Amino acid sequence: MKQISQLTELKSLMQSNEKVWLLLYKQGSEQSDCAMDNFSKIKRTDKNEVLCFADVNNVRDIHPEYNISSVPSLLYFENRTLKNVTKGCHKTEQFNAIFDKSVFVVTRSHNEKPRKNVTVYTTPTCSWCTTIKRHLQENGIQYREVNVAADQKAAEEMVRKSGQQGVPQTEINGQIIVGFDKTRINSLLGIN
Repeated sequence: MKQISQLTELKSLMQSNEKVWLLLYKQGSEQSDCAMDNFSKIKRTDKNEVLCFADVNNVRDIHPEYNISSVPSLLYFENRTLKNVTKGCHKTEQFNAIFDKSVFVVTRSHNEKPRKNVTVYTTPTCSWCTTIKRHLQENGIQYREVNVAADQKAAEEMVRKSGQQGVPQTEINGQIIVGFDKTRINSLLGIN
């Protein structure tokens, strides 16, 4: 296990090793100290991988380079490319499972669109609410339904956001659509 003191040292290590695992942590933080303690107990035999660590209290140029905003974070580099980031404190066995890739890692293909955050505010007796939910389902759009007749706080929140009391109201990534405006909904969701 190797301590890294700057970005150039990490990049040099990546030049000569196929797989590099870097634990970014912050000494003195409970979660980070937990992660570093468990990480330091790991014994690996794979000659193609290197385990290293860096304390962000002292090393300031690595986390901005890879857009890491919270620690502890375990960065995995393969052939000089960042492949995965795992956050939080893990037990030694969990770290080993991550190294062995026996845990499931979700990656998005390059042509896959990011999922939209969709909330539909409804009441049980609203026929247009049923129409919009059916439209979303037919187009494979995941959404969260909020029944404002049963949840007074949600009803107040809906009115605060839109200034309207009528349903359905659909919120798509923070934009509110009152009623079933199919053209606008399709445009915001990328439905042809």
